[in-house]
Amino acid sequence: MAVIANRRSVMTLFSRPTDIHSHRTRLVLAEKNINIEIANVTGPDLPEDLMDLNPYHTVPTLVDRDLTLYDSRVIIEYLDERFPHPPLMPVDPVTRAQFRLALFRIEKDWYALAEEADAQDGKLSAKSRKMLRESIMQSAELFGARPYFLSEEFSLVDCSIAPILWRLPLYGIELGSQAAAIEAYMQRVFERRSFQQSLTELEHEMRM
Repeated sequence: MAVIANRRSVMTLFSRPTDIHSHRTRLVLAEKNINIEIANVTGPDLPEDLMDLNPYHTVPTLVDRDLTLYDSRVIIEYLDERFPHPPLMPVDPVTRAQFRLALFRIEKDWYALAEEADAQDGKLSAKSRKMLRESIMQSAELFGARPYFLSEEFSLVDCSIAPILWRLPLYGIELGSQAAAIEAYMQRVFERRSFQQSLTELEHEMRM
């Protein structure tokens, strides 16, 4: 229990080096320049303190003093409210709801397929590759309409999209000649200081 008490004195993120949910959380932390301890979880066995803190035994798990959060969507929204600058969600309730709907769809349509890859060493079945590529391409116009997805400013939606797009070579997905707007978006986001800082060594290797 002493280990847990020590961890609670500093904000800590339990994160897997290649987990997509962990990656989007690390990207929010980097974007907001939050000083935090990253506890890398490797291998099949979870640390005992993480198992004690999180009844679902999942990553990412955020510990902030006596608060423990263990869903990446809950974590990134908490971080955005706890550290309001720069804001990563719009203030207007209607636009905010639209962003939340976009997050829901990204998780439902893209992250669900990415989780298959996480469970199989980064590999996607042919059916899942086709589904993910088609779903991304359906949003091609949105990628090109503004500098960032649905917005002039970088947001939680971009923090959630970028880890998926970064992994496309790993998944065996090529977007093709009709994806110029998406390619330009990827270059814009991947060059951000925060995105580069969010990458683990293993994630860097995904595009080497």
